[in-house]
Amino acid sequence: MASSIADALSTERTALREQGGVTDGSIAANVKPSTPRSPADVRPERIVSRDPEAFPAVTGREEEWRFTPVDRIRVLLEGAPSQAHLQWKTELPDGVTLREAAADDPLLATVPVPVDRLSALAMTRADGAVVITIPAAAELAEPVLVDLRGSGDEEVVWGHVVLDIGAHAKATVVFEHAGDARYAACVSVLVGDGANVDVVSVQEWDRTAVHAQHTGIRVGRDAKVRGIDVTLGGDVVRLVKTVEYAGPGGDAELLGLYFADAAQHLEHRLFIDHAAPNCRSRVTYKGALQGDSARTVWVGDVLIRAEATGTDTYELNRNLLLTPEARADSVPNLEIETGEILGAGHASATGRFDDEQLFYLQARGIAADEARRMVVRGFFADVINRIGVDALEERLLAAVEAELERTANT
Repeated sequence: MASSIADALSTERTALREQGGVTDGSIAANVKPSTPRSPADVRPERIVSRDPEAFPAVTGREEEWRFTPVDRIRVLLEGAPSQAHLQWKTELPDGVTLREAAADDPLLATVPVPVDRLSALAMTRADGAVVITIPAAAELAEPVLVDLRGSGDEEVVWGHVVLDIGAHAKATVVFEHAGDARYAACVSVLVGDGANVDVVSVQEWDRTAVHAQHTGIRVGRDAKVRGIDVTLGGDVVRLVKTVEYAGPGGDAELLGLYFADAAQHLEHRLFIDHAAPNCRSRVTYKGALQGDSARTVWVGDVLIRAEATGTDTYELNRNLLLTPEARADSVPNLEIETGEILGAGHASATGRFDDEQLFYLQARGIAADEARRMVVRGFFADVINRIGVDALEERLLAAVEAELERTANT
């Protein structure tokens, strides 16, 4: 019921865009490139490197760090070597393999390159990787489950996980993070040609945990990937996700849900690099915040390069402020180097409850508190119901319900 009410009352104008309209910063497909820019106006190339020293020291004044509470993740940025590990528990369907790869393993030389100093530290300090391989043409009836749990060790845990998905495979992979840890990781997702994979990452850490991660996704020719982030726990969580296309016809859909309580900092950064023709990307992230110093950050960058003709891209971020002292930063960015595209646009909105929605429900005899809860359930249900793992969807809906109970009792 909550989902249908939210759909009926939704203020998002996606339908207009799908019909060819231009809304919320969308750019019509027939827009032509502007006049050539001077060298001073050209976007500087991003630094990517496996060497941490290739990146400047982090002060918090840099563009990619200015929203992050650097002091609260300083223990990660110090980069001290460590032998600490998370506790691993896996459920691998038949045919799926897991192995430990040494740092000189040839596969590791092919994974997406780190995009900031912290992800470079994670890849270097991990000194190898855990490789999960899904063979070509496999169609998994059950998800690959990876449970990663921290034990409260004060040492930093460095990690690197590689998902190697063979051509034309079809699979769902779920990472679940819990417990207490100071964890910095790289997750490399290699999606073979024609494959179809969902990669779900759930952060239900204890409130003292610190987690920073770069997920680098490479999408093969005519392949499809869905990356889903669900972030509910932790003291500071900073997730960076990048997408690159290895050939034409690739399709990437990124979904996210986050719910920040008092003093939590939850940050999601995306960069989709369209450098191949006829590729598609969609981004939908939704967040709710409550409590003193609750803070969320969402930054969505999309680059359409000159050679990426036929690109179709759109990104959406919505934030719901449940208490007046919470703060959400939402920064969509779109850069287009060719006018030969199908469409490109973005939408971002942050606000409190829609008074019209609440009035609609209250006019039908629903109490104000319950009306607010129904709106939030519907707000998140759109993302949760697209995960595709029934047991996980039910658990996450219960977790959102618990967050709403906390709101009602404050």
